Amino acid sequence: MSSSWKGFIFASVLLLGVLKLALAQSTTQAADTGGGGTRGSPLSPTRDGGGGGQCIWYGVCNNETALTSQYCSYDGPAKPASTQTKDLLKVWCKHLLADEDGNGAVDTCCDAEQVQILNNNVKLAANFLARCPSCMANLVRHMCDFTCNPKHSSFIEVKATEQNDNTKKEYITEIDLHIMEQYMNGTYSSCSQVSVPSTGQLALDLMCGEWGASRCSARKWFNYMGTKEGNYYVPFQINYIAHQSSNDSAFTPLKPRVVPCSEKLDDKTPACSCIDCEASCPRPPAPAPPPQPFVIYGFDGYAVVMFFVFLVCSGLFVIGACLCQSGSNNGAELLVPGDTLHSDLRSTVGRRLAGGLSNSGDLGTDREDSPLQSKRSSATWDGEQELRPHPNTINGDDDAESGYFERLGAKTETALEKFFTAWGTTCAKHPWIVLLCGLLFIVAMGFGIKFLHITTNPVELWASPNSRSRIEREYFDSHFEPFYRIEQLIIKAENLSNVVHNTSNGVIEFGPVFNKQFLLDIFELQESIKKIEATTADNRTIGLQDICYAPLTAEYRGPTQTEDCVVQSLWGYFQDDIDTFDAEDEDPQGFPVTYLDKLMQCFGNPYNPECLAPYGGPVDPAIALGGIPQPASAEVKPKYENANAVILTFLVKNYHDKSKLSAALTWEESYVAFMKNWTKANMSIAFTSERSIEDELRRESQSDVSTILVSYIIMFAYIAVSLGHVNQWSRALIDSKITLGLGGVIIVLASVVASVGIFGYIGLPATLIIVEVIPFLVLAVGVDNIFILVQTHQRDTKKPTETHAEHIGRILGRVGPSILLTAVSESCCFFLGGLSDMPAVRAFALYAGMALLIDFFLQITCFVSLLALDTARQADNRYDVLFFLRGSKKDVPVNANKEGLLYKFFKSIYVPFIMQKPIRVGVMVVFFGWLCWSISVAPHIDIGLDQELSMPGDSFVLKYFRYLGKYLSIGPPMYFVVKSGLNYSQPYDQNLICGGQNCNLDSLSTQVYIASKRPTETYIARPAASWLDDYMDWSAASDSCCRQFGNGSFCPHDMTCDKCSINLTSWNRPTEPSFRRYVSFFLQDNPDPSCAKAGHAAYGNGVNLKQQLASTYNDVGASYFMAYHTILKTSSDYFEALRSARKVSANITSTIHAKLRLEGRSESEIQQVEVFPYSVFYVFYEQYLTMWPDTLKSMGISVLAIFIVTFLLMGFDIHSSVVVVITITMIVINIGGLMYHWNISLNAVSLVNLVMAVGISVEFCSHLVHSFSVSLEETREKRAADALTKMGSSVFSGITLTKFGGILVLGFAQSQIFQVFYFRMYLGIVLYGAAHGLVFLPVLLSYIGVMYRRRRSTTDVATRNTNTEIENDDDDEDADENYQGQFFYQPQQHWPQQPEQRRREQQPALDKQQQQQSFYSTTGTDGHHQQQQQRPLHPYQHDTRAFVHSEAYTEQLTEPLLQPSTSKRSPTHRPVGSTGTSPKESPSTQKHPQRRKVVPVIAAVPTTAPGDDRHVILDDKSVAAVAEQEVDFD
Repeated sequence: MSSSWKGFIFASVLLLGVLKLALAQSTTQAADTGGGGTRGSPLSPTRDGGGGGQCIWYGVCNNETALTSQYCSYDGPAKPASTQTKDLLKVWCKHLLADEDGNGAVDTCCDAEQVQILNNNVKLAANFLARCPSCMANLVRHMCDFTCNPKHSSFIEVKATEQNDNTKKEYITEIDLHIMEQYMNGTYSSCSQVSVPSTGQLALDLMCGEWGASRCSARKWFNYMGTKEGNYYVPFQINYIAHQSSNDSAFTPLKPRVVPCSEKLDDKTPACSCIDCEASCPRPPAPAPPPQPFVIYGFDGYAVVMFFVFLVCSGLFVIGACLCQSGSNNGAELLVPGDTLHSDLRSTVGRRLAGGLSNSGDLGTDREDSPLQSKRSSATWDGEQELRPHPNTINGDDDAESGYFERLGAKTETALEKFFTAWGTTCAKHPWIVLLCGLLFIVAMGFGIKFLHITTNPVELWASPNSRSRIEREYFDSHFEPFYRIEQLIIKAENLSNVVHNTSNGVIEFGPVFNKQFLLDIFELQESIKKIEATTADNRTIGLQDICYAPLTAEYRGPTQTEDCVVQSLWGYFQDDIDTFDAEDEDPQGFPVTYLDKLMQCFGNPYNPECLAPYGGPVDPAIALGGIPQPASAEVKPKYENANAVILTFLVKNYHDKSKLSAALTWEESYVAFMKNWTKANMSIAFTSERSIEDELRRESQSDVSTILVSYIIMFAYIAVSLGHVNQWSRALIDSKITLGLGGVIIVLASVVASVGIFGYIGLPATLIIVEVIPFLVLAVGVDNIFILVQTHQRDTKKPTETHAEHIGRILGRVGPSILLTAVSESCCFFLGGLSDMPAVRAFALYAGMALLIDFFLQITCFVSLLALDTARQADNRYDVLFFLRGSKKDVPVNANKEGLLYKFFKSIYVPFIMQKPIRVGVMVVFFGWLCWSISVAPHIDIGLDQELSMPGDSFVLKYFRYLGKYLSIGPPMYFVVKSGLNYSQPYDQNLICGGQNCNLDSLSTQVYIASKRPTETYIARPAASWLDDYMDWSAASDSCCRQFGNGSFCPHDMTCDKCSINLTSWNRPTEPSFRRYVSFFLQDNPDPSCAKAGHAAYGNGVNLKQQLASTYNDVGASYFMAYHTILKTSSDYFEALRSARKVSANITSTIHAKLRLEGRSESEIQQVEVFPYSVFYVFYEQYLTMWPDTLKSMGISVLAIFIVTFLLMGFDIHSSVVVVITITMIVINIGGLMYHWNISLNAVSLVNLVMAVGISVEFCSHLVHSFSVSLEETREKRAADALTKMGSSVFSGITLTKFGGILVLGFAQSQIFQVFYFRMYLGIVLYGAAHGLVFLPVLLSYIGVMYRRRRSTTDVATRNTNTEIENDDDDEDADENYQGQFFYQPQQHWPQQPEQRRREQQPALDKQQQQQSFYSTTGTDGHHQQQQQRPLHPYQHDTRAFVHSEAYTEQLTEPLLQPSTSKRSPTHRPVGSTGTSPKESPSTQKHPQRRKVVPVIAAVPTTAPGDDRHVILDDKSVAAVAEQEVDFD
């Protein structure tokens, strides 16, 4: 799966074969005391041994293969070296010559042919080891001395010889080589860290056989290099005999000088680079200590802090609540009285007196003036006279006490009520026109769905187009082509036991996946996949060879074959050949040699030529196997034989131009279909394709359609049924509201359709979240408003003198401001949420905000019209749904109860209970404790989205994700991308990047290498492969690597062409012209044994070239350097790996910039150079780096929007706004606590839900707070009880019950993301919102307020509430319930005497009043009619019976109660006996026929002190004691 595999081709051939040959065909000098670096003196032995200091060979007597030769046995003295021999020794073995020029005589035990073989082999080995001069010098010195030392017999003993059949000459086949262990250890140490850039591995991974670098040692390394068995590169057996001391044997052990890798060989040769010698590296800073959790004395610090905060704050609150005994302890006293007073008259009196009396200090009572009410109770209902002093007012104290914002707020409230009243009346009067206009609007907007684009691409869903990861991904894909497409299978063995294998090294136990039949079944599956074919839309047949990634193919090599495709499989070790797999043998000790031995050999060295896969490259066991036990440390090599899963990986070409992917997509579809039908009894398979995730997301959206529909149907059914208010079974079909409920639901859905259509016109892509989430949101908000509007209409009694349209208009005027408040708050909340950079969140917010606005518009137009039609139907006694049928006359309602069961429950049971003082104290303590608990666990919420949750429960990809997490054995590849701007042909710029000799110690390669040494901190497991280092090595080996045709164009090095003329600098690097001329050749050349550093396979797509016009020169633009991440399994691993990679790349960028500034480059040129990390997963996990800041930002913006809108629309009432914000914040924080304990992680999906939670929370809070603010009760407790009574049932039935049933259905969805993020979070949002809105908020409202006394003059109070206008009696019946049974009295001196003539004119009205008993009779508290109330009132009886018992026609009271209006009144509103307008009417007032002036009667009540004219508020029982004796009050 990594591009580093591409450069692995034939690497082992070079290192395992050629290097061994060089070692075996070399001789060493014994007892080199000068270290071989001394020139000018010939080498001489320190001691004779064995053979008397003679040679043991001379010349070549046998050529076994083209690469191996055996030397002639010779036991004579050394012979003088010829001139040719000395010239050849100058190349690598100058220390054997008498002087530097090689002019002096020297005796050797080798001829020119032997030295030529040595040079050829060392030259090939230098391709890998020359990176570290010390390592190469130490090993070459050993080879030179081995080959030509004149005293072989002092340290070499011949063990076996054979005779050449042709020449009859004897040649050596086995020797013992005595050598100092100190030298072996020193040489091994200097070479142990030398890397092979093209493979990303160490040289010893290739040179130490099956041990590899991690398990290699000095003895293992030398023994492996001397073993001939099984390795045809070794010409004869070399037995290394290690000695601790030079005196412990008859032989004198060879002891060449060893130079540490961190030291220079001489002044001209640099030390090894940091990449190849850790001792040369700058010491990395000490790793930062891992972040420690916040603890206090071993306990979670957040929990401890919040626990003490809870104790202190709740303790202070309880103490304060106990010490302050204000208010009532008995919730029953807060019961809202029954409807004993008609709403209009009661409101007329109550509102006129509320401002003057309820806050008056003249009562001698300490009042609590809540900041949530102030004067808005009276201000809300008064028109032009709002807060304006009466002309007779002596002083302006009242105005002085009312601030500017309070007066402005009152006028705002009044203006909104007037507007909604007029609007509702108009819509109700013309329902069909309104409905037609609404339909046309919906159709016109909904047509935009035709232009809608729904995206399922995860990148487009969760990554902002302007995000860094998205920009970097686009840069990478456009410059280098996207990462390969992966088709992968993870196969686990079922019901198979471990495999035990006896070897000469002991018993090896293999995992069950190494069962022979199991591997044969895997081969059958692998070959079947290779044969899959698919037919494209244009009838082309597509096979794997047409789409696969084949790194070694080229145009000049012909079309790609299936065996050229990269397949990472265990069968690659057997070249996909069953005969090779079945081959068995027996080792010299009699143990069987089977396929298991071959696997162990290839696990140890995947680059062994015998282990290369058919495509020409290696098979990485970490990719081909899964479930490998993790080693204890990074230095320990994994035990691949203990794996418990086999992984097949097929790589497919990917393109930035998506139009080129049609063939791959078609083949992948056939592949998935094939795998779904593949079964084997002994294996469990998890598989995926590159397209599978997107396909499953698309299928997921369709699979849960039925679940969503069932959820909606349940909610629709509940709405349709619960809206109706049925008191008599005989009228069930008449009083039901099924049609109206369905109409309301259709309006909700129509708003979503219109919103989607509008953005379809705009071109904003939609997501599946919109389809899944927004209907729930709009339904919750819209249905709540429907319930409030309908239930308020049901509880309000229509005036006999007003039409249905006027009645509905009056109701809309009452609830419209509250609905406007919630709608605008939520819409602003979501529109501001559209500022999010995350596409899914932004699209959701914009679509939801628009849908809510449209829903509000349709509710105050179309739904009002539907309500008008339904009201007319019900009044006409027609059946619901079957409106063309009419009920019988006997179905006319009698004494219909306007209060529903839920309303009665809230009014009579719940409100009195919750408003008891102990209960209120307990509620505050419990909810504060809940808040503290949620705050303490919120920092521990997991961040990220588990891949498994994104898939349906029955998805094959879900199983793959689970297997991937369980069996993954290697991390994903990563790239450090260097943007164009550097001049790579200049040594200075090269040193900023490379990691070899003479490179900077803080170069890119060096820094990545250092980072790879701290994998737990940096999440980087392997150093980066450097094309620059490999290109310089390739240039140095140009004699065997670089070829060109006669016209100067590229020629593969394995063809017969001209050699390239590459000029090298003193640093062994190509000169600037050569660099630019041949870099393209390097990138086109395929590696093989003769040129392992060719770069086509590894870097063909990794380097951008800029060809100069009319020139053969190329400049390097952008390029990448590939490394590996450690194994990443959790979301935290992924985004922390991204964070670390960005930190490393930022440090590299700053280092390069600093170096370029020192060079004097211009700043514009410097800023072009940038290094950034890239991996395929970065774009998905970048959001989690800033998830908490983004979440807090989104929540803050949403709450701020709600605060501002609430502040403006509630009449600049900052206290109400603060209460709403506090409650919503608590809801969101407590939902965070729910997320922690219900394992809901914080990610883009849950962030969308949190934004939605803020919006829905407005519904739970704003209606109650608005009702509280306009309540006319005189204490906070009573106002809270009043608001909860009126709005509680509507909120509970409109949101909680409506959503509850639908949400429960989501728990049965197949999609796990539905179950976790929708079912769990929705359930929490609804239940938590209801708990805070219906329990905590009323209690909070009952406690808030500013305690002070306000006093005004009696004259001001007396005159304040006279001659005030009432606009069409647009009062609030519910609010007036506060004053049922309460009566207001004022001394008689304030009322003028009535003229006798006026009394005579109104006498007929009194007589007629007596005849209309049905309008005056009411039911008393004991259930019988109070007959004495039917007597007419005398004009001089300033009685208040009409205030108490009048049920209708309140306008027909005596003149002291209602004086003639100064404005023209309609005939139906004219007092009986009045013949026309009053002489006081002015022309201006006659233009408003519906306006009249009403002056409430304030009856005289004797007080205890003569002349005391204080205002007295009496309840109904007090009235009975002071009223006329002939009047009986209840």
